Amino acid sequence: MVAEGAQNDRTAGADEGAKGAESAAAAPAEATPEAVDPKVAAAVAAAEAAGPQNGETVRIDSWIWSVRLVKTRSMGAAACRGGHVRVNGERVKPSHSVRVGDEVRVRVETRERVVVVKRLIRKRVGAPVAVQCYVDNSPPPPPREAVAPAGIRDRGAGRPTKRDRRELERLRGLGGLGGPGPLGGYAGPPPLADPGAAPGERKGAGGAGGRGTGGGGRRSRNKGAGGAPRP
Repeated sequence: MVAEGAQNDRTAGADEGAKGAESAAAAPAEATPEAVDPKVAAAVAAAEAAGPQNGETVRIDSWIWSVRLVKTRSMGAAACRGGHVRVNGERVKPSHSVRVGDEVRVRVETRERVVVVKRLIRKRVGAPVAVQCYVDNSPPPPPREAVAPAGIRDRGAGRPTKRDRRELERLRGLGGLGGPGPLGGYAGPPPLADPGAAPGERKGAGGAGGRGTGGGGRRSRNKGAGGAPRP
């Protein structure tokens, strides 16, 4: 009985040791971070090497431009001056120094980006490298409005007819500029009279008949009743 008990104890101890080894082997595998592309890792290292050294700082307008939160550095500075950039909940100037761990909020058009600084860089990098420089806590973008584009024709439909052009002009809002035309289309603006023309010519502006009538009247005044010129 004693021998059987000792053997059972050794068996239980071996099972516990095997379970402990399995858990120890599984723990590092769970804690391993995601694998990063070697090219991206090299680019991140190069950007950090070109960043601040020996206690130097990075301006907030330069950092949000470097990590591609804004398109240009001037747009980043303008966003700071307009109060659209906050660091740790406070509005900042373009010259504000950003540090690792700061929460940066940037209002870009209709969306707000919320990021936490991981790396300080000064040089603009590509998108795969930029996402390695911050932790993105931004809310999801708003859904796009489902609006059908105006004036899009199917491929292979050929040239538009007059009716199709009238419909396109109506959709684009051009039909109200000059009023409806003879067939309901765009008639264009009314003709303008020549400001330097004589009063008789202004009345006849828009056709050759009006100008000819005015000229004929002047010629008739210089002739007699029989058509011969007056002495």
